[in-house]
Amino acid sequence: MAGKRFLMAGGGTGGHVMPLLAVAEQLRARGHEPYFVGTRNGFEARLVPQRSFPMEYIEIGGYQGVGLLRKTKLAYQLPKSIGQCLQSIRKKQPAACFSLGGYVAAPPVAASLLRGVPVAIMEPNAMPGMVNRLMGRYARKALLSFPEAAQFFPREAVEITGLPVREAFFEIAPKARGPWLQVFITGGSQGSQTINKALREVWPLLKESGLAVRLIHQCGKREEEALRRDFASTGLEGSVSAFVDDMPAAFAQADLVICRAGAGTVSELAAAGRPALLIPFPFATDDHQTKNAQAVVKAGGGMMMRDADCNGASLFAVIRRCVEDRSSLETMAERARSLRKPGAAARAADILEEIALKTIVGSNVFS
Repeated sequence: MAGKRFLMAGGGTGGHVMPLLAVAEQLRARGHEPYFVGTRNGFEARLVPQRSFPMEYIEIGGYQGVGLLRKTKLAYQLPKSIGQCLQSIRKKQPAACFSLGGYVAAPPVAASLLRGVPVAIMEPNAMPGMVNRLMGRYARKALLSFPEAAQFFPREAVEITGLPVREAFFEIAPKARGPWLQVFITGGSQGSQTINKALREVWPLLKESGLAVRLIHQCGKREEEALRRDFASTGLEGSVSAFVDDMPAAFAQADLVICRAGAGTVSELAAAGRPALLIPFPFATDDHQTKNAQAVVKAGGGMMMRDADCNGASLFAVIRRCVEDRSSLETMAERARSLRKPGAAARAADILEEIALKTIVGSNVFS
């Protein structure tokens, strides 16, 4: 089909921006012109221009768990931002809008619906966010990572595509059993104080037990120096670092991953076929990380531990069980791999092209 413009809506976090960029790359490779709407404070302000995509800025903030002053400000920002998006849509005439949800997506998606621009959404979590829950009922397509999210969208619109994940994760081979249980621990780019504290408590238990375990711990910048120094003094096998530049390589070396349960992380675990102990971040919006972890556990691809229960004794018990029963860990890896969904970005681009053929800019979706 001839090249068309597509509005890419969403931002704030890397988890929202990276899948949008993956789909935008697919569209651009097919001769289309994706452009983004986002804020100057979110990850999109840095990542989108780096990929040479056009970017339009609006002012909008989160609305859950905020005080009266913030809500008053949002009451002003939302209609103003929707108005800006309406003007932009009149000018650019996008063939469709693609949304990852989140507060940044609310104005462009609302404006698209008001202008009759067809909307496709991608929901990465088992528990959809508020914007996708409210506006997803009007979407032409709802592309999901978890079947558990299907109940929130029109049945005919739902398709399970998974979340776009870097190809390097899909290229990771099943892990051969070795003399050491290799455990990769990550609390995200900033690290997790809960997980870091629990790891300190694990060290003496592992030392005393003599278990053949190697720990590769990505801890975040704040605690790196102290953790690195103190870990070195234990004599245990492994390493501590603030960041991991090559996450696929870290997954490839791991027999077990201990991590949070964000949608991107869960999708990467499935693509790599790695079993995990998932420790959901307890303050995630709508507790969506717990729902993600529960979906993985239900499929047999991982274990879950509440943040409040995460301590040295509980982590040590899991690690010891994995050392003693490697076959169960390998079965978990196979089931994690069964959750992988390759080609999500290409499929999203296919769907956007399909719904763009039916675009009637200027009609009212509610009529």
